Amino acid sequence: QLPEQQKMSESPLSWFRGVYLPPALHPLNKTFIKGGEWQDIDSAQEKRRAFLQAFCKKYTGRKKLQTHLVQLVSRIYVEDRHKVLYCEVPKAGCSNWKRVLMVLRGLAASANNISHDDVHYGKHLRKLDSYDLKGIYTRLNTYTKFIFVRDPMERLVSAFRDKFEHPNSYYHPVFGKAIIKKYRHDADEEALKTGSGVKFKEFIQYLLDSHRPVGMDIHWEQVSKLCYPCLISYDFIGKFETLEEDANYFLQLVGAPADLKFPKFKDRHSSDERTSAEVVRQYLKELSKEERQLTYDFYYLDYLMFNYTSP
Repeated sequence: QLPEQQKMSESPLSWFRGVYLPPALHPLNKTFIKGGEWQDIDSAQEKRRAFLQAFCKKYTGRKKLQTHLVQLVSRIYVEDRHKVLYCEVPKAGCSNWKRVLMVLRGLAASANNISHDDVHYGKHLRKLDSYDLKGIYTRLNTYTKFIFVRDPMERLVSAFRDKFEHPNSYYHPVFGKAIIKKYRHDADEEALKTGSGVKFKEFIQYLLDSHRPVGMDIHWEQVSKLCYPCLISYDFIGKFETLEEDANYFLQLVGAPADLKFPKFKDRHSSDERTSAEVVRQYLKELSKEERQLTYDFYYLDYLMFNYTSP
């Protein structure tokens, strides 16, 4: 009888049962960088990578983390021309990043001409889990892996505003109806029928409920569960708070065309005020002190991994 770990290491199918990718820092290829204008961004980047590396070492140690390979890479988009892998974090610039990937792949001349529906429903981009085992493994080990993150509370409030404060043919009937039914005790017939008008407090009750009436969603799932930053060593960690500078520096790093710049436009609801720290404060006022603490606890790992200040 071989020990289970040894059996797994000898079988290629072990990739579907468990995977361990040691978090090792690889130096970024800076051969495409010209001039000294990116020095501060580069310095911030190295600090972020080192911080995450230290966090993962401290909190995961040497223990083998078990997860399915397909799940591990299911949010990662592939761009083979420039050899990049992008882990999608919704509400952290992901629509515009997908536009950029489409331009890099030669599917569009400009990011500005690609519609929201084309980005999200056009199936123009390939995900890493669509490759065979060798293809997945090779790309994970040789491509430049990048991720863009955002302050967890800002990301959460942004998701709520986007999905519940505007007409939505999916989130209202699927999530809204279930949330109103379970958490609004005096719900009227119209609200129960349409699922429209979910209040932020009700949304938080759903988020914190261990017996949620509907499952989680990528727009408010923790980054630690979307992108597995302690299992996959991301070469570049961008932040929504410095989105433009980080993105344009990254494009230089991977040798993107000189005229390709990260789009500045807001993808949807462009007339709405952006979700800022002040906007978040207004929403958090609707919660009790305990609810605020539990919401922070829910995103605790994301705060720690990416060195965000607790609210």
